Amino acid sequence: MPTNVQAALAGLNAIRPTLTELYKDLHQHPELSFAEHRTAEVVAQRLSEIGLEVTTGVGHTGVVGVLRNGVGPTVLLRADFDALPVAEQTGLAYASTATGTDPDGTTVPVMHACGHDMHVSCLEGALRLLRNAAHLWSGTVLAVFQPAEEIGTGARAMIEDGLFERFGTPSVCLGQHVMPVPAGTVAAHPGPCFSASDSFRVTLHGTGGHGSRPEAAVDPVVMAAATVMRLQTVVSREIAGDDMAVVTVGSLHAGSKENIIPDSAELKLNIRSYDEEVRQTVLAAVRRIIHAESVAAGAPREPRIEPLGEFPVLVNTPEATEHTMDAFRDHFGDSRVFDSGRITGSEDVGLFAEAAGAPNCYWLFGGADPDTYARAAEAGRVAQDIPANHSPFFAPVIEPTLGTGVSAMVTAALAWLGPPQV
Repeated sequence: MPTNVQAALAGLNAIRPTLTELYKDLHQHPELSFAEHRTAEVVAQRLSEIGLEVTTGVGHTGVVGVLRNGVGPTVLLRADFDALPVAEQTGLAYASTATGTDPDGTTVPVMHACGHDMHVSCLEGALRLLRNAAHLWSGTVLAVFQPAEEIGTGARAMIEDGLFERFGTPSVCLGQHVMPVPAGTVAAHPGPCFSASDSFRVTLHGTGGHGSRPEAAVDPVVMAAATVMRLQTVVSREIAGDDMAVVTVGSLHAGSKENIIPDSAELKLNIRSYDEEVRQTVLAAVRRIIHAESVAAGAPREPRIEPLGEFPVLVNTPEATEHTMDAFRDHFGDSRVFDSGRITGSEDVGLFAEAAGAPNCYWLFGGADPDTYARAAEAGRVAQDIPANHSPFFAPVIEPTLGTGVSAMVTAALAWLGPPQV
């Protein structure tokens, strides 16, 4: 006798063509955070066709689909659907050539460089199979298609828009993310699994002047360079070796001409951590260094430090994670399921579980061609040869990635939904 999971997944092959079509369409038409209007329309239309109760405009551009099937647990299944300001270089026939407008009003290229198009396609496929297999389970599936994950504000926007008051409080929150590991595998880590993230814009103030007379100016370019270098000592000199933190200056802008000393320089920096005490230590050190370098340079006024965004630590509830991973091992086999360890990327999906007071399990599934990955691993060149998320070359192989993601979502949902009613 097939298990409920096997029975529910029996229809997967029949829907692969429509899911592949959806994935390619979304990949070709990416949209930036809170600008996902076309994406939301496509998702809403397809959910309506499946037979879900659909609500749009939740948290600006979010979409919620509800699949009710008698009395039982409410299981939240989440997929994010925003893209990134990246110019795609994959060379795929369905590569994006889209552009968008960033928050500063600048036209930028847009690409699904983090795989959110795959997340949407997998969840849509899972909902189709769960709807067709309604005789195998009971309860409610709360499908959340979230905007603006990339800027860390989409989950909060949906919660503040009354997500749980309007659609019910879930018994568990589940989600997944495609990663550059072999397609066909799934992984999760109990406890803190994705890092906290804090981002800032720093403006350093100098006094402008002619490049030939630096003594008459206060050079913010030198001030910025000194600040960048000093910030590299925070982790190496102030954080214990068995703790984790990352400080990255990802942007530095100053001046417009080689012989003009500008009057300001701008840095954008990002901090990652898992532990709140470590986080506060790093934040304090960063602020101290920025102010100290300004004083050392004789800056005419204090630097300005503006928050750009933050993500909390994502914590997988250990018991919920083990329960879900047991279901994965039963379906996929032990060889395809592993502990991912902690990830230094960040995610806002944990806010749903926190707001609902529900357990959380967020897992990873592979998107890299298994043979290509194996060759890269044998050569010790995974980091060089396997494009990672946010790379202009990142593009999951459609299969077995899509089938694995759909199967994982169905398997996890059935592990938490109730038994069929008689």
